[in-house]
Amino acid sequence: MRQFIRHPVDVPVEIGTAASGPPSAVHTHDISVGGLALRSSVAVAPGADVEIRIAYVQPAFEAHARVAWCHPHEEDGFELGVTFLDAQDAFLARMVEQVCHIEDYRQSVCRLEGRQLSAEEAAVEWIAQYAAQFPEIGPSRVH
Repeated sequence: MRQFIRHPVDVPVEIGTAASGPPSAVHTHDISVGGLALRSSVAVAPGADVEIRIAYVQPAFEAHARVAWCHPHEEDGFELGVTFLDAQDAFLARMVEQVCHIEDYRQSVCRLEGRQLSAEEAAVEWIAQYAAQFPEIGPSRVH
């Protein structure tokens, strides 16, 4: 049984290791307070220390992490599970998670209602509707 509830989210992420050279562009699959699941075209060995950067938020979220697992993904490449090495990074990841939910809300409102919201307007609406339930909102599964 997993320790943290994971929330599906798809945002671009850069991941790099000291040995791999420039960071690779990947996408998150889900996020939790303990770490991230990422889809990557490159396998990374469990136990490898990596640098994570999410420029989707400003300022960009950067953290040290360790690959917990790496599995082939039937559609494209590999799925990696990474855990944060620092408690402060884990806290900041929670804030990134909230920003991702707000952006998803903004896009959903545009798609479903045809309303164009600024990031700030979306944040105000999302906070009023969902912040009290965070992180329980949305489809989630216990890892």
